[in-house]
Amino acid sequence: GLDVDDFAPRLSFFFNAHNNLLEEIAKYRAARRIWAKIMKNRFKAKNEKSMKLKFHTQTAGCTLTAQQPDNNIIRVTVQALAAVLGGTQSLHTNSRDEALALPSEESVRIALRTQQVLAYESGVTETIDPLAGSYYIESLTDQIEEEAMKYIEKIDELGGMPQAVEKGYVQKEIQNSSYKYQMEVESNERIVVGVNKFQTEEKHHEDILKVDPEVERLQKEKINKLKSTRNNDEVKKNLANLKKLAKTDENLMPYILSAVKSYATLGEICDVLRSVFGEYEQSVIL
Repeated sequence: GLDVDDFAPRLSFFFNAHNNLLEEIAKYRAARRIWAKIMKNRFKAKNEKSMKLKFHTQTAGCTLTAQQPDNNIIRVTVQALAAVLGGTQSLHTNSRDEALALPSEESVRIALRTQQVLAYESGVTETIDPLAGSYYIESLTDQIEEEAMKYIEKIDELGGMPQAVEKGYVQKEIQNSSYKYQMEVESNERIVVGVNKFQTEEKHHEDILKVDPEVERLQKEKINKLKSTRNNDEVKKNLANLKKLAKTDENLMPYILSAVKSYATLGEICDVLRSVFGEYEQSVIL
C-alpha cells in the first residue's frame, strides 16, 4: 500500500565482481540502466532518488584458488577496479587466502590496501562512468541489458520470483551456469592460472589462520551467562507470542524485535519460526 517513492530511495543491492574486467563494468552499467527504467516506467516513480541504483560490491570468492593463492591478490584487484569503474558505492575486497581458510591478518591488510591504492592513487574515483562512450563498453552494456530483460520477462511469465524459485527455474539456471563453467575449466577452454595452466609445485601452506578453540569456549560461556541473567519469563512470553502470531498473516517484525530486546537468542527465535514454517527445501530440476 506504500507509494513507491516512500521506500525506493532506501533500497540498495549487493553485487558480485568477477574477473572479466570489461564485462563486469558493463554489467554494473546495465544494472543501473535497468533499475532506472523499471522504477520510472513500471512502478511510475517520480522521485529521482528512486531511480538511482545504490549498490555494494564484493569481489567473488568463487574465483579465488587454493593453488598459488598470491594470484588472488591480482584477481581481487581486477574485480575491485571493475566495481569502481562500474559505479559501486561501497566495496569489499576478499583476501588472498580465503580459498584455504578464514583470512589471516596480513591477507586482510593486503585486501584493504588494494582498495586504498585504487581510491587514493589510481585516479579512477575522480570521474563518474569513465568508460562511457567506449564503443565496446556501450555495446556490451546494451547486450547485457537486453539479456537481463529477457530473464525478467521470463520470471514475470512464471508469476514472479517466488513462483520461479518454487518451480526450480532459478536453481536450474544457476546449476547450468556452474556446470558450463566447470566444463570449460576441465576442457581448458577457460584458463584459470595456477589451476589448469601455469601450475607449479607448491609447499604446504603454514601461514593460514587457525582459530583458537578457546574462542568457541568463551562464546559458549557468554551465551550461558546471558541465559542465566536475563528475564527468562519475559523471553518465554515473547517467544510464545511470536509463535502464536507466526501462524497468522500479522507482520512479525515487531514481535521479533520484542524477543530480541528481551535477549532471546537468534537460535531461539529461529527455532520458533522453524516450528511454524518448517525448513525450506529447494526444488532441484535436472
